[in-house]
Amino acid sequence: MAAHHIAFWNVENLFDVEDSPRRSDKLQRALGRELAGWNQAQLDAKIAQLAWIIRQLNDGAGPDLLGVCEVENAHVLGLLRDALAPLGRDYRIAHADTADQRGIDVAFLYDGARYAIRDGETFSHFVMRRTATRDLFQVNLRTKPSDRLLVVIGNHWPSRSGGQAESAAYRAIAGETLAYFHERIRQIHGKDVAVLAMGDFNDEPFDPSLSDYALAERQAQKVLNAHTPRLLNLMWPTVGAALGTHYYNNHANVLDQFLVSKGLLTGASGFGARTGSVRVEQFPEMVDAGDYPDPIRFGRGDDANLGGYSDHYPISVVIDEDD
Repeated sequence: MAAHHIAFWNVENLFDVEDSPRRSDKLQRALGRELAGWNQAQLDAKIAQLAWIIRQLNDGAGPDLLGVCEVENAHVLGLLRDALAPLGRDYRIAHADTADQRGIDVAFLYDGARYAIRDGETFSHFVMRRTATRDLFQVNLRTKPSDRLLVVIGNHWPSRSGGQAESAAYRAIAGETLAYFHERIRQIHGKDVAVLAMGDFNDEPFDPSLSDYALAERQAQKVLNAHTPRLLNLMWPTVGAALGTHYYNNHANVLDQFLVSKGLLTGASGFGARTGSVRVEQFPEMVDAGDYPDPIRFGRGDDANLGGYSDHYPISVVIDEDD
């Protein structure tokens, strides 16, 4: 039986440099002075900090598949991939530019020795909103050498800026979008297809965007017995342990989550999620020394902390594949 170690991390504003020629004039105007002082030295330091943590995942072997969000473009993803070279893996990039008003995207780094992506098997699912937001990014991975299908969907749902309640409708739309494409994937690939949704949902497992709109359940039996496509949210034990992936006003928030399909619970897909393997990866150097275990932010520009990492912790899960 082969084990797949999968991680996700909101890497917090991994932007290209302030005056990058790879940025459109429109995006440069939208960002304004947000990137003032964000130079190559700071970007290199940020990449080094992120890579240091990623290289420690999976007991020092690095993840087989890493989902990330808040990355601006393929260039910074390439820098991150190159910084992971000491792992000796053949990391490749799956990424699509979106219309997000801040230019930040969802992407994947995957080990080419373990996965392949056929032509035409990456999809950006547009989330309807008055102002541009990130798409849901679907990648149909084929595992090597079995050629089994593992569908992964990266998410970075609209933020809570302006108020959690005031912005809740946007995340409800994102939840409906995820549920819709989960159903479409089952129609195309069969009801036992392995689907793993991951990301920064900007809501917690008990919020309506996930429970009512994305149809993400707390109990596996509800997923197994439901007539409509449902997902099991693997983060509920983390909620019960009062362990956050993100901290705000000294509250632990579980915003980063893994959701798995029925096919990953029954094993009928050829894969089985180890539901108890989920971890919030809090390496000691990432944790603030204050009263609450906040992640140490890197920031940017004049406020950059070169010893920081991100305002989110990575999360990880293990999925087994039949021989």
